[in-house]
Amino acid sequence: MAQTEQNTEQTGTSTDEIIIATDVRKWFGDFQALRGISTVVRRGEVVVIVGPSGSGKSTFIRTINRLERHDEGRIIVDGIEMTDDIRNISQIRSEIGIVFQSFNLFPHLTVLQNLTLAPRNVRHWNRAKSEEKARQLLDRVGIPEQADKFPAQLSGGQQQRVAIARALAMEPRIMLFDEPTSALDPEMIKEVLDVMKELATSGMTIVAVSHEIGFAREVGDRVLFFDEGVIVEEAEPERFFNDPQHDRTKLFLSQIL
Repeated sequence: MAQTEQNTEQTGTSTDEIIIATDVRKWFGDFQALRGISTVVRRGEVVVIVGPSGSGKSTFIRTINRLERHDEGRIIVDGIEMTDDIRNISQIRSEIGIVFQSFNLFPHLTVLQNLTLAPRNVRHWNRAKSEEKARQLLDRVGIPEQADKFPAQLSGGQQQRVAIARALAMEPRIMLFDEPTSALDPEMIKEVLDVMKELATSGMTIVAVSHEIGFAREVGDRVLFFDEGVIVEEAEPERFFNDPQHDRTKLFLSQIL
């Protein structure tokens, strides 16, 4: 029996549920960043998380692949519970791609070398296979001609597209985005959002922290509104933006729409 099937039996989760968070809590010293987050993300679903700064959005998605350790509650990813067991953490991280605000590219490596580093060292692909995959991904994100350049030679939007391609090079089942357009100039935002939209329509499971309302409306299956470490409201985009139920949600939307 496959590992995922074994873990699914042990945790009692549905195979359609790829991320399950139950009463997740996180403290930084005396400050409680997450106050009992519970939600389920299904395979192929696009979930967009919105909310004010300091509401726990980024902290939550960082707990999904253990970049932050949650203090209470349970997180199950693809049938595997995130615990302190390094084997579980390594297995889950190999299934998840994450893209941050900053590009985090290696400046001394070319674009192609940035993309092939992890597949060669972690997946143990040979050079030919890893480079072929990298070039396919650069074509997918619209910058095949940049393969031999260094990150400093690229625009911010191009660097972020390289970062997305690098995450995809590991063939993840889930993509996490932590405000990937917030550090970009306005004219560069669209090119990154277009790549994210293509991923969403391809069936990739996506959890994205973003203030890009157009992206949430167009491709989101569900919107979660975080405030002060809790999910205040969640709904399909049409209802969330057109008929919010909670006063705090209404206030937030009135300030950004």
